[in-house]
Amino acid sequence: MRRLPIYFLIDISESMIGEPIQQVEEGLSTIIQALKTDPNAIETVWVSIIVFAGQAKTIVPLQEIINFYPPKFPIGSGTSLSKGLGHLMFELRKNIVKTTAEKKGDWKPIVFLFTDGVPTDETKTAILEWRQNWQRTSNMVAISFGEETDTNLLSELTENVLHFKNTDATAYKQFFKWVTDSIKTNSVSVENNSTGFELAKLDGETISKINLTKTKHLTPLVDNNFVVLAAKCQNTKRPYLIKYKKRIVSNNLGGLDINTLSYRLVGAFQVDNTYFELSDNSNIDIKVNTEELNGAPTCPCCGNQFAFAVCICGKLHCIGDEEISTCPWCGNQGTYGSGEGGFDVNRTQG
Repeated sequence: MRRLPIYFLIDISESMIGEPIQQVEEGLSTIIQALKTDPNAIETVWVSIIVFAGQAKTIVPLQEIINFYPPKFPIGSGTSLSKGLGHLMFELRKNIVKTTAEKKGDWKPIVFLFTDGVPTDETKTAILEWRQNWQRTSNMVAISFGEETDTNLLSELTENVLHFKNTDATAYKQFFKWVTDSIKTNSVSVENNSTGFELAKLDGETISKINLTKTKHLTPLVDNNFVVLAAKCQNTKRPYLIKYKKRIVSNNLGGLDINTLSYRLVGAFQVDNTYFELSDNSNIDIKVNTEELNGAPTCPCCGNQFAFAVCICGKLHCIGDEEISTCPWCGNQGTYGSGEGGFDVNRTQG
């Protein structure tokens, strides 16, 4: 049986925490449910899911859709596109059956790359390897989930670079229906022995093709669309992330229009210890001043009133009404108070 392998390569950096990652989980589940009812897809489509942040990992090995069970998505620190691509190419080399003189192999694999930010590592080597070894023997669709994704870099991987306007839950449903329709279209195509690659029709609003002549490279290192802070619960010792979204406010001062940058609280979210396994382990000193951050959450793990206490070790944790608090990172004990003015705190790469 000739297979049509579908790979989802998904950015799980900290900026995806909250609604985006929940919608991706639900959307992939919806895709598989729809494909299981399609006679062409069920005969040909095999699916794998690879995630990447600072590290990359296969969370669903290549398998028939009938055996697919929707996974929970982890979160990691950083956006190492090079490690994501490297892991993808490793999986392709291991799993794809090539055509020989004796038998026909798999159809060209289709890769859906979802990312919402800017790579935080050097990508030239991985992109060159992709272009030399896989660009002609697979079909990639790169989808930008954010307004400031480095789409010019994505264009080095594929001519199919799209923008998804992830405005609300309805937009997510429309997007994942488009992905489903695209997979169905190609499953019909291979069943009819066609070699072409065709995506479902774009609506131009929720999903649109990016004009690559107007894009530019963005500087990597940290994703400035969001500020994400890593913290631990004092009581449960579980990690959590505090997420802020960029907001530019226009002010008129003395007749001059001045734009000021700040970050508005999105929320605080529990993560598990796979967060550290999938994070970039390089010690990159990136800080943000608290004057730029608007809002402070409660602890999502234990409900402590303050989730934004800074230990002398520089790490964040929660505190309640206890007289003496213990830092879950370093074990240091002390009494906390509040002061005036801003101060710098360590941020993640996002």
